[in-house]
Amino acid sequence: MQKIEVKIPSCPKNSYTIAVGDEFLPAVLGQIKKLLPGKELFLITDANIAKTKHLKKLTGLCNLYRYVITPAGEKSKNINTVTKIVEQMEKKALGRDCAVIALGGGTVGDIAGFVAAIYKRGVPVVQIPTTTVAQADSAIGGKTGVDSSISKNAFGVFKNPTAVYIDVSTLKTLDDKQFNAGLVESIKHALIADKDYFDYLQKNLSGILARKSQPLEYIAVKNCRIKASVVENDPYEKNKRRILNYGHTIGHTVESASNYKLLHGQAVAIGIIAANIIEQKLGLGGEERLASLKKLFGRLDISLKVPKSITKRQILDIISRDKKAVQKWPRFVLLEKTGKVLCKNGQFALQVERKIVEETIDILLNRNL
Repeated sequence: MQKIEVKIPSCPKNSYTIAVGDEFLPAVLGQIKKLLPGKELFLITDANIAKTKHLKKLTGLCNLYRYVITPAGEKSKNINTVTKIVEQMEKKALGRDCAVIALGGGTVGDIAGFVAAIYKRGVPVVQIPTTTVAQADSAIGGKTGVDSSISKNAFGVFKNPTAVYIDVSTLKTLDDKQFNAGLVESIKHALIADKDYFDYLQKNLSGILARKSQPLEYIAVKNCRIKASVVENDPYEKNKRRILNYGHTIGHTVESASNYKLLHGQAVAIGIIAANIIEQKLGLGGEERLASLKKLFGRLDISLKVPKSITKRQILDIISRDKKAVQKWPRFVLLEKTGKVLCKNGQFALQVERKIVEETIDILLNRNL
């Protein structure tokens, strides 16, 4: 097992440890009890996890209060679900001496983190991510939130976990589509921070797709170290942390416009392609990288076609509400080169001329990628 320390210099008490390993889930509950002695534990998971062996492994040591999110997935990621969970915790008479455990993918982690942040003005949360997207990204860094009827993550707060436990064996229960789409966040980390890691993903994709423990642990550790280094520098996304949103500006937009029929990873893949097109229009190059990305996403069987139901007007409307928007127009994270984000005047999220963005959207909607 490897451990990564996430230090928050501005608030040392919010620092935490990420443990990465294989087949150690049965021991996690004991570790949580040592970390949070005397805490009543409340487990939040979803209907997909409830069907797997993960829940039995975790809860075998004691009976935990729990809430199972149904249906699993983004459609339950809303304030109504949060209300139901909070009220169930109240019915169990849980106080500020409780702690929340999130067992599941990105949706579970986001909801559980948000619940922990607001319940009784805040209780600890432990993240146990079980999907490629959650292990690479969403379980780390303390971002929590749920969607409104208009856009993704409209409600949210920062809530750093007390600990994160990443058992890569949990990935073996994912279907291929979910597993592959989640790898897009790993590709994003490589693009923004480490060209050698990008090369590794291309060369070792067969072993990753075969779900071999060694490459899965390698990418989990690599992702955590990249994200930790960014989060430590900018824990509350004032500037540099925005680089973690590479590909997400248009990605989140098409995900919302699809009514979440697109998986998050597929939407971000489309957003990454869009960012590369913008980079080329701005004279930043990247033709070879764009070709490599199309080939890589093809190997993952990820379609880059925007659903026909999505219109340019929809995209422009939703994108105007982006969290990085200034005067209702988003700022974009762009690459200077593979492994390095473009920074101008100390800023990592940049304004892009509307004409260039609209031309890029037109290319996406032609669906010839």
